Amino acid sequence: MTTPNAWAAPRSAIVTGAGRGIGLAIARRLAQEGATVACFDLAGADDAAEQINASGGRALSFAVDVTDRSSIDAARAELNALVDPATILVNNAGIAPFTPFVAVSREDLDAVFAVNVRGVFDCCQAVLPDMVASGWGRIINIASSSAQTGSSMQTVYAASKGAVLAFTKSLAREVGARGITVNAVPPSFIDTPSLRSAEDLGHLGPGVEKLARSMPIQRVGEPEDIAAACAFLARDDAGFITGHVLGVNGGRVMG
Repeated sequence: MTTPNAWAAPRSAIVTGAGRGIGLAIARRLAQEGATVACFDLAGADDAAEQINASGGRALSFAVDVTDRSSIDAARAELNALVDPATILVNNAGIAPFTPFVAVSREDLDAVFAVNVRGVFDCCQAVLPDMVASGWGRIINIASSSAQTGSSMQTVYAASKGAVLAFTKSLAREVGARGITVNAVPPSFIDTPSLRSAEDLGHLGPGVEKLARSMPIQRVGEPEDIAAACAFLARDDAGFITGHVLGVNGGRVMG
């Protein structure tokens, strides 16, 4: 079932890290809104596209490594040969290791920034020409509330997501006059396999549920909470919103 009138014209969307968790939920929701969704991921993209197609949406899958610009460019070219060029991009792919700061190596630093920052940069740079040609575009970058609060043993991760927030605001200023909006969504505790793995490894102190009860909305978020925010920011209705940080975080960060 689709939501009518999300867009005045048919839209194609790219969602990175669409194989599971938040990315999968975003891909499903955009398909429900009526977009053709390209699922980019190193693993799980085929299953994600199959799920979406089986539920009545339209999706394609691409094995993409966001740290490899040639992989991104090849997928974009293949997508453009199959459907209309993507004018919606959700940069969701990311990694979030926990490492004491004194133990972080240069290789660790480079690996996190390669995915979380350079991947966003390269995907935006690859897709922007299609948005400019269309005179319409929506870029949504998934950041993290850890960039706003700080996070123990995640200095590199939090720094990378802080870079995403600054990148979002700067790119929004540069491309707004061309009909393209650029916004960020920083989640807090969202019930994903990655979050539960961190909990199992003892990285989340008293546990996810107890941490969630410290927030005004006393529950763990669902991937669909983030997907709903992305769907709104991708619509025609959100055309006057850009450079905005839409915190979907249960009140963990306010303002």
